[in-house]
Amino acid sequence: MPSRRTFLWSSAAAMILGRIPRVFAQRGRGGQEPATIPPSIAALTSMADQVRPITNDERKARIERARRLMAQQKIDGLLLAGGTSMAYFLNMRWGGGERLFACVIPVKGDPFFVCPAFELDRAQEQIALGPFGGAKPDVRTWQEDESPYARVAQGLKDRGVSSGSLGIEETVKFVWSDSIAQAAPQLKVVSGTPITAGCRAIKDAHELELMGIANTATLKVYEAVYHALQPGMTQNTASSLIAAAYRRVGFAGFASVQVGEYTALPHGSITPQTIREGTIVMIDDGCTVDGYQSDITRTFVLGKATDKMNKVFDIVRAAQDAALKAARPGAAVETVDAGARKVITDAGYGPGFKYFTHRLGHGIGMDGHEWPYLVANNMFGQPRTVTLTPGMCFSDEPGIYIRGEFGVRLEDDMHITDEGAKLFTPQSESLEKPF
Repeated sequence: MPSRRTFLWSSAAAMILGRIPRVFAQRGRGGQEPATIPPSIAALTSMADQVRPITNDERKARIERARRLMAQQKIDGLLLAGGTSMAYFLNMRWGGGERLFACVIPVKGDPFFVCPAFELDRAQEQIALGPFGGAKPDVRTWQEDESPYARVAQGLKDRGVSSGSLGIEETVKFVWSDSIAQAAPQLKVVSGTPITAGCRAIKDAHELELMGIANTATLKVYEAVYHALQPGMTQNTASSLIAAAYRRVGFAGFASVQVGEYTALPHGSITPQTIREGTIVMIDDGCTVDGYQSDITRTFVLGKATDKMNKVFDIVRAAQDAALKAARPGAAVETVDAGARKVITDAGYGPGFKYFTHRLGHGIGMDGHEWPYLVANNMFGQPRTVTLTPGMCFSDEPGIYIRGEFGVRLEDDMHITDEGAKLFTPQSESLEKPF
């Protein structure tokens, strides 16, 4: 799935430049394979044989964990309608649209599906790939002139849930959740995020393994592309090299490339840019390995960096180290952000969000950005304290952005262990030696 950062960049680019979004990024934003593959990229080899896919037994265990959380939260059922959580629990990837296709997982009893009648064959095909493929699933179809929301209400009633609470996965359209509430007025419709994030925020050893492969692949790609870059190349040429490199390692991936003053915009610019010797370059984003994401940023200079650039890099690197030290089991998420932000503020780039303009990091897993987030007051949409737990994964990405000049961001992904935080990838050494 694309990160918010990628979505914002690629959506604007698609409208203005006719470029393609990240979901097709394996073709390269420039659209074509480079005429000549540079030696550093040609030397890359496929890593696809390292991947052990998630099994349906693992998905069944996830569903049982969700049910335990539902019981604790007094939620009687969880509704999924497309999105990454449906892939996480069910191994289903259902595209968007105005017609409701949903799976309801009750706290007790078998799940059921609500499906447009003409989509039944496609639905059964996908259901068969998931944890409920061994038995005949309960699929309730609706014709175009019928209400899918009534089907949801009846399915819940058949499972003894005429009242109580139904958790709605956070990406479900409001019109759907609102219509379900109207079809089942005795039912309380609530956020399902405590259930979905409660499961997905804690990664097991297999998930960490997949994320480790994704991060390793991304860093290999970045390093190969770094050695292939030349002054005079545009950001679109660099993006095409990145796409070619991801094809070599065997995974779908993408990276935005920003140059010079545009590196001071955390999500970049679509303005045409050319790499020059001595100018800062920022590469950001990642790839997908069996559904799991990486998100890495490297900032560097081809040639010699200025003293100011090196000073800013050193501050940002110290902030990344401070965040890594603060990210320990039991620590509140806001303390990790605060630790990095203090380093930057004490160095003269403050106060608050003046130069370090975004939070320290985001959760990462099957989505590039997912719960929880490393900042105060940013969990489940409510001001509440969240503490770090082993198995949680985050980006660690402090930055300093000086408008009209340049920006430096260093981003590596980390996971929380019993002993503290551990990065998936080695940190950047300097602007002139990023790998």
